[in-house]
Amino acid sequence: MATGPEEFEVWLSAEEGARFEFKEAKTNFHFDRLVQYATAIANEGGGKIILGVTDSRPRKVVGTKAFESIERTKQGLIEQLRLRFEVEEFSHADGRVLIVHIPARPLGMPIHDKGTYWMRSGDSLAPMAPDMLKRIFEETGPDFSAAICPGATPADLDGKAIEDFRQRWMRHSGNAALAGFSVDQILSDAELVVGGQVTYAALILLGLHAALGKHLAQAEVIFEYRSSDASLPTQQRTEYRQGFFAYYEELWQGVNSRNDRQSYQDGLFRLEIPTFDEQVVREAILNAVSHRDYRLGGSVFVRQFPRRMEIVSPGGLPAGITPQNILDRQSPRNRRIAEAFARCGLIERSGQGINRMFEQSIKQSKPLPDFAGSDEYQVNLVLRGDVQDVAFVRFLEKLGAERLASFGTHDFLVLDCVRNERPIPEKLQDRIDRLLEFGVIERLGRGRGARLMLSRALYAVMGATGAYTRKRGLDHETNKALLFKHLSDSGSKGCPLRELQQVLPALSPSQVQRLMHELLGEGRARLEGRRRWARWYSQSSPSNPEEKPS
Repeated sequence: MATGPEEFEVWLSAEEGARFEFKEAKTNFHFDRLVQYATAIANEGGGKIILGVTDSRPRKVVGTKAFESIERTKQGLIEQLRLRFEVEEFSHADGRVLIVHIPARPLGMPIHDKGTYWMRSGDSLAPMAPDMLKRIFEETGPDFSAAICPGATPADLDGKAIEDFRQRWMRHSGNAALAGFSVDQILSDAELVVGGQVTYAALILLGLHAALGKHLAQAEVIFEYRSSDASLPTQQRTEYRQGFFAYYEELWQGVNSRNDRQSYQDGLFRLEIPTFDEQVVREAILNAVSHRDYRLGGSVFVRQFPRRMEIVSPGGLPAGITPQNILDRQSPRNRRIAEAFARCGLIERSGQGINRMFEQSIKQSKPLPDFAGSDEYQVNLVLRGDVQDVAFVRFLEKLGAERLASFGTHDFLVLDCVRNERPIPEKLQDRIDRLLEFGVIERLGRGRGARLMLSRALYAVMGATGAYTRKRGLDHETNKALLFKHLSDSGSKGCPLRELQQVLPALSPSQVQRLMHELLGEGRARLEGRRRWARWYSQSSPSNPEEKPS
């Protein structure tokens, strides 16, 4: 696309904030900022970012040296936001101008940058207001699964699958009267058949093989087992093109037939943990069936390996859902299917299935479910079955089922971070005090140097106080003794603080520094130099002038 001189002059007089964003950017403009503005403008219906022009009227062209490689800039924007951008270099008499042409977001799908949905607010940017996000999400058309399938009739539905659905519904609801309902009444009350017409949800959940082949062939789940990642034929491949209730149990049995149990001995106690937890696998399959995009071709794949499972479903994550917020935001793509599963107790209407997957993985000390391979075309969920720390499993058992029942997903995520010695994300910080009160974690140190670990009391219950001491670190005086010994061994060379940190890697830099100042106050160490040139020496060691800056 090429902008003409007359068209450009019209833009210069246009009001900023409607479809234009002007930036001087004489020498440079940060790419991250460009992405954020592009996100905001796409969310607002599309427009242009023009660099090399003053943002106040009357506008003047001042020229820009930013983004000399326009092709690289274009590719970077496309990779970040997955939209089709055009970046144009416009030659003006007063200097080089860069024009970024930004398309509008897709219907019902706001654009985010690293999990933040940006909008313009005056002369700056701000996260999009919740009500605005809600309006965008509601732009999408009606639920596909609730739509009537042209040409399909109740005769296309499997009687055995319908009966399985009835029994599950009756057990979950406690409504014995369902046993006496006619098939027509059951289907009508579940809104799977409306006015005698069959919905797509009814076909997906209850349809016969021939009916799905005729009306919705992509409503298929394929199970594969592979003994390795090598490009070899699968050891098993089963194609399920029939109503979900006709094959649901068979699919799990296929997974479970090769589901080994990892055994651990703890004194007289023997612990066995299945590689693939039944609850986690079932939740993953239910989510794939209820959230895939049935408007797209392709099947749901359940690929099992000895210690890994991949579940791939067509269509990206539902609008507004990202791998980063998947635990905190629900947006069912096929509501009628989700409602049918909820009636049977297979899922909760609130969408807590993903949360249960994460919680159960943490309880069994397995890696968290991984959605990182997902994009706008498919959802890719990886479940890994290796038990990482059996002591942690015993740790949670010692807490007791009653106490664990009071924990939410965020509580378990904090425990997982503490166990793996990872920083606690900002959104989980408010759960720390609660876990401290429960006595399941401890805080060591103060301020920035403070760290968290699993509590001594629980290690004691497990008979593992030695492990607690190791994780907690050596006592105060022993730590000082180790630092002093290293100083003494270093002699006249002395040591920078970063080297001393290597002696006690479990401590923060500020904690090591405090210990060194204690040695200084005791007359056992001295400090020479400042900032980057500062070095510590044992008091008995002579200075090494060669180590000092000139």
